[in-house]
Amino acid sequence: MLGNYNPTGDYSTQAVIMERVIPTEWFDRSAVSVAPDLIGCTLVRQLPDGTQLRGMIVETEAYQEGDPACHAYRKQTKRNQIMFGGPGYVYVYLIYGMYHCVNVVTDRIGAPSAVLIRALELAPATLSAISLKPKEKPIRAAAGPGKLCLAMQISLDLYGTKLESGQAMWIEHRSIDWQAKLDIGTIELTQTTRIGLTQGVDLPWRWYVKGCKAVSVFEKLPLVGS
Repeated sequence: MLGNYNPTGDYSTQAVIMERVIPTEWFDRSAVSVAPDLIGCTLVRQLPDGTQLRGMIVETEAYQEGDPACHAYRKQTKRNQIMFGGPGYVYVYLIYGMYHCVNVVTDRIGAPSAVLIRALELAPATLSAISLKPKEKPIRAAAGPGKLCLAMQISLDLYGTKLESGQAMWIEHRSIDWQAKLDIGTIELTQTTRIGLTQGVDLPWRWYVKGCKAVSVFEKLPLVGS
């Protein structure tokens, strides 16, 4: 789903940025609708000093109301309360006591759902700005939810952030070129089951760019678009 951004138009730099940023109402849909549409979009993390870290979203998972794997499946808690508050906000949580995962809240107020961003293909400037582990391939620097949060400096401090220009984080629409390649089949998406779950394991609510080396893992059996 592409916005109205026209890179050849007569816009100021700020106007171009504003046109590319996805508005919060765009997320006011089910997580299973938003998740595949986020593939190819760009996650932007703006640091306090104005530095921007950028990465193209190449893998997502959907979690929504009634889903036994969703954090809000049983009841509202202090941890998951942002999921009940309406679309376009950041839900960050900690796993294994040390790794962060970042999600985009979707759907209407009171219908808890979110899209987990599982992997990014980092922009060259961002790769130059971060420290890679010894022998780590640059394309794999954000291949997984914990790794991408480390690379993009995302922590619990961003919990509840509204995704909009001027905030600490926002998401930009797919480029026209990327969308065109998807439309003609040069770029393909694979849909499959989610990773590391004990419930809802058969739901095909994970999407990734086929053949992209920045994707976290490939061992799940492709169900659609293989």
